[in-house]
Amino acid sequence: MPSFNETQPIFVQIRERIAAMILNESAKEGEALPSVRSIAADLSVNPLTVTRAYDALVALGVVESRRGMGMYVAEGGRDKLLVHEREMFLSEEWPRIRSQIKALGLSLETLLKEDDK
Repeated sequence: MPSFNETQPIFVQIRERIAAMILNESAKEGEALPSVRSIAADLSVNPLTVTRAYDALVALGVVESRRGMGMYVAEGGRDKLLVHEREMFLSEEWPRIRSQIKALGLSLETLLKEDDK
């Protein structure tokens, strides 16, 4: 059974997993996504938790509900999701990362250096 971290609500973590499927194109535009019931069963969570995750993606225009058929990746959904995720990264994560880089005295050269391993 997949584990969840305690720092975020479960529906947010499920939303991130579905978003990752769309961003890495394992779920392409126009394709059906796993059903609420199958995700709930696979993750041992309440179906309402999964519905909440899907609702968040529907609100962004990334996923669409087709009555009686399930959830599908919306046309242009990946691009909308990419814009949203970039904005969230730059506004929420990047300031913290930038502060950490500064505190550690890391240079751009050090950050861009590829690992030799």
